[in-house]
Amino acid sequence: MIDFRYHLVSIVAVFLALAVGLVLGTTMLQDPLLDTLKSETGELREQSDRLRADKEGSEAFGEGADQMTAALAGDVLDGRLDGEDVVIVSSPGADEALREGMEQRIEQAGGSVEGRIAFTETYLDSSRSAFVDELTEQLAEGIEPDGEGPYERAGSLLAAAVSAERADKADKDAGGEGGFDGETVLAGFAEADLLATEGEPAGAADIAVVLAPAAPFPGAEEGGEQPPGNGIMIALLRAFNDGGTENGAVLVGAADAAGPGGLIAQARTEKARYTTADAAGRPTGDVAAVLALAAAAEGDTGHFGTGEGAESFVPDPLPESRDTEDAEDTEEDASATGSERRSPPEGRP
Repeated sequence: MIDFRYHLVSIVAVFLALAVGLVLGTTMLQDPLLDTLKSETGELREQSDRLRADKEGSEAFGEGADQMTAALAGDVLDGRLDGEDVVIVSSPGADEALREGMEQRIEQAGGSVEGRIAFTETYLDSSRSAFVDELTEQLAEGIEPDGEGPYERAGSLLAAAVSAERADKADKDAGGEGGFDGETVLAGFAEADLLATEGEPAGAADIAVVLAPAAPFPGAEEGGEQPPGNGIMIALLRAFNDGGTENGAVLVGAADAAGPGGLIAQARTEKARYTTADAAGRPTGDVAAVLALAAAAEGDTGHFGTGEGAESFVPDPLPESRDTEDAEDTEEDASATGSERRSPPEGRP
């Protein structure tokens, strides 16, 4: 008969066998296993060091490029936006430093920033779309806004409000009195806390620069659906570009705006017909964005920067300075004057 002592001895024997096996196994495998771990750790450390060095080198190169760009920006941009009146339109959450950098480069290029419009988070609140539509209807005196949805119609009205071309037409049609009044439209939207203005953007824009938010709008859903704020701002961009301002609109932002959920990313996904630039926010990117703006003002649109969907970093060929023709005429006049001066008096060989 098998008693309890037999079971106890069997269990002890099993544990002793396991212990002996573990000791023998670890003794035999210890050296190869440690060597393998040491080798893999060394390789990972080398990879980490290389990546860190590459990152530091890229950052140093970028800083050097920015320093060189800042030094040469005046010559690179000179005359490319001469005579162009610009209104800066900031999305909710747009970086103030981005706006300041763009304004500086626009002025270096000879453009004039006539005014600024900054939209509020309230404008992006889709639960207030009925209110936005009603306000649009109330303020649309002398004009019939285009579009089916509330934000399409509001965008059409706001684009007309800042358009210099539309302001000129209103003056001609109404003799400067009555009819459509862009200043009243902007004041109405501002009073409703949908936007704020600086300067005199009403009736001032030949072209609009729309600044993307520093980070994607909240509300993106799983499955790739974009934040609702993107659709609202893109409706505005379409309105500015499709007959709002004379030379359309340009969407400008930093690299994140071309990433997942970004405003520029969605514009490119929808095959936007207006220009986008995604490398702004530092001197090199700001200069590139203004070159893209100058090309758009001449009717050459495209997508520029480093993000997905960008065709190149800057337009190719670059837009010419608007002083070029004047300079060529001056050179021709000087050459002709010089020839006349060098012509021998009559009768002298």
